[in-house]
Amino acid sequence: MERVYDWTGLYIGANGGWGESRNCWSFTSAAGAFPDGCSSKSGGVFGGQLGYRWQMGQFVFGAEGQGDWASLRASRTSLINAAFSETTKLDAFGLFTGQIGWAWNAALIYLKGGAAVTDNRYDIFTTVGGVGAASATATRWGGAVGVGFEYGFTPNWSVGIEYDRLFMGDANNSFSVANPIVAGAANRVGQDVDLVLFRLNYRFGGPVVAGY
Repeated sequence: MERVYDWTGLYIGANGGWGESRNCWSFTSAAGAFPDGCSSKSGGVFGGQLGYRWQMGQFVFGAEGQGDWASLRASRTSLINAAFSETTKLDAFGLFTGQIGWAWNAALIYLKGGAAVTDNRYDIFTTVGGVGAASATATRWGGAVGVGFEYGFTPNWSVGIEYDRLFMGDANNSFSVANPIVAGAANRVGQDVDLVLFRLNYRFGGPVVAGY
């Protein structure tokens, strides 16, 4: 008699790993757009996920919500005016995705895709002395795609690794005060995020069943 793993059920879990946020600045005004360079920063992320999967034969379908804390902060000197520098900080992100996977007993490989949201802060400060000159905050929505592998080491516990790419696009942001780099301009920031996450899940229900 062969033991067959069943992935069906509600699950909750924790995740942690590495993230990198890449941000490209420009300033937009009635006079046009002024590109001001890109910066990237990597660091640790940590959070949790809640989802549901159902298995049909070897196919596994699912839906999941995920939220993580992050502190991905990058600073660079402005290309337009070197008297000022710019900081971009990603504080948190969330994913709302669907999944489709293929199971071999207790092993599962899957693709995922859906919506992503990031919480960001943008600052301009003097290059000499680091005096704050302007700031803006933004909650941004975009898309996410990913791929993962998960292994059930007990009937209800599983571990896995996942890669996700977040496509956040470009968005304008208004500063709290007049823009000191380009007078009267909003900052336009393009953002992409890469994630490598290790995951631990506990699944409710969906017991191992016997197969012949």
